[in-house]
Amino acid sequence: MTETIPEVDHVSGTGIPIRGNDIDTDQIIPARFMKVVTFDGLGQFAFFDLRFDDDDEPKDHPMNEDRFKDSSVMVVNANFGCGSSREHAPQALMRWGIDAIIGESFAEIFAGNCLALGIPTVTADHETIAELQSWVDENPDSDIEVDVKAETVTYGGKTIDVTVDDAQRKALVDGVWDTTALMKSNEKAVRDTMDSLPYVESDD
Repeated sequence: MTETIPEVDHVSGTGIPIRGNDIDTDQIIPARFMKVVTFDGLGQFAFFDLRFDDDDEPKDHPMNEDRFKDSSVMVVNANFGCGSSREHAPQALMRWGIDAIIGESFAEIFAGNCLALGIPTVTADHETIAELQSWVDENPDSDIEVDVKAETVTYGGKTIDVTVDDAQRKALVDGVWDTTALMKSNEKAVRDTMDSLPYVESDD
């Protein structure tokens, strides 16, 4: 059966601001929560050490605020997702409820791991992001619209230009971002290629 991969050309939802440069993947999902068989349930541990103290009491953090609890568009600063290449980081954010991330810049591997989940990572300059974060703070119930194809973000009656990596934009808009599903839906072509390779032995 052919598996359909959804096109991701447009994402909308309320925003949540996460301020700070160089937020690494260990902050996004601490290593001790990676000892799982599946990614299910990782959302509750996103930013855990920044959200809770040693006694598991909540700290002052946007993800602990009721006004942001249903947010799906995260607005971040520079070099977000740096550090280790752990794919658990975007998995945790997705399972918390994030569908798109707008920021100043992203670590390349993190952006690639987001793409594998169908999560756009779009960029704009520091002033644009700071203004958007302030707007989100003041308008937590208002939607942000991310147009991946047009490379724009619309909020509060205004539209700003953003940048989407060319390869990411094409993969999302054309619905070819899920490479695992692509391989499954083209199993015969994959097997034919495998059979044609002299250094691959089939068990069939």
